Amino acid sequence: MVKFNEQKQIDSVRGALALRAQIEPIVDKFCQDGYRNICWLGIGGTWASCLQAECHMREKSALDFYVLNAAEYCVTGDKRVGEGTVVIISSVTGTTSEIVDAVKLVQAAGAKVLGFIDKEDAALASMVDYCISYMGNEQLKFFMTADRFMFNAGEFDGYEAYYAEMDQYLPEALVAAEKSADEFGRQYALAHMNDELHYFVGAGALYGATYSYAMCYWEEMHWIRTKSIHSAEFFHGMLEIIDLLTPVTVFVGEDSQRALGERVARFLPKVNKNHTIIDTKDYDLPGISPENRGSVSHLVMHAVTNRIDAHVEAISGHDMQIRRYYRKMDY
Repeated sequence: MVKFNEQKQIDSVRGALALRAQIEPIVDKFCQDGYRNICWLGIGGTWASCLQAECHMREKSALDFYVLNAAEYCVTGDKRVGEGTVVIISSVTGTTSEIVDAVKLVQAAGAKVLGFIDKEDAALASMVDYCISYMGNEQLKFFMTADRFMFNAGEFDGYEAYYAEMDQYLPEALVAAEKSADEFGRQYALAHMNDELHYFVGAGALYGATYSYAMCYWEEMHWIRTKSIHSAEFFHGMLEIIDLLTPVTVFVGEDSQRALGERVARFLPKVNKNHTIIDTKDYDLPGISPENRGSVSHLVMHAVTNRIDAHVEAISGHDMQIRRYYRKMDY
């Protein structure tokens, strides 16, 4: 398999799961000291991850939580942020200007910040109130944080059993999904890497993945034009511009919003012959209980899209690390 290191993938997820030993005491302290609300704060891909965490919590929790776009917050503010607010961020480099500026502002308002900063010697790592440094697996970090808040609120009775299962089976299960998706990824890359415009549709925790995949991967990394839309909104505008050959991909997960994706998947064959349905239920996850598949559907989808990306890069010859403008000039 091109661009695939099985043991590295397993070790990466296993290492991320081990971060609970750092996450739990931090979240427990917030809960013991008392907090008013939880703010998921991001920009670009990290904002997409925040949307996933917020959706995950919305299905299960009555806690006060919300998502803010860092750039919007810097110019508009938000009166919900202040004393008693826990702000959760993620940054690979620790240098994203919108995040750095937003952290300064939320702290000035009285909020405390938990930062997942991959580069532990970045200035941002020393700015936040609590820092955890580990490369990759951003969504897993966010979900573990959300789950601990819900556990402490009495909203996650099966917390210990759930994470015992994740620790034992999730790393290998995601690798199995990625291996299973490899040939699909190659065929998909061949079919769509030259699309003039590709539409991605998704719902639930997979909507953040849909937006991120279209924007961060296909646009930023592959330079392919896309549009992303929530499955719930597909029937309010987008359906009218779908014709026989319009390239459309629907991400279907296994959480409470699955029915929204299934509705789009049922409609498309009536008007279109160029659509792809990627359904996480089609991938075996050895050891993962049926009732827990919904909470990891976004990770399964990422395993599938990893294979698409690897083949698009290999076939096109366009290195995914190359940028025209991002961090290349002032803007």
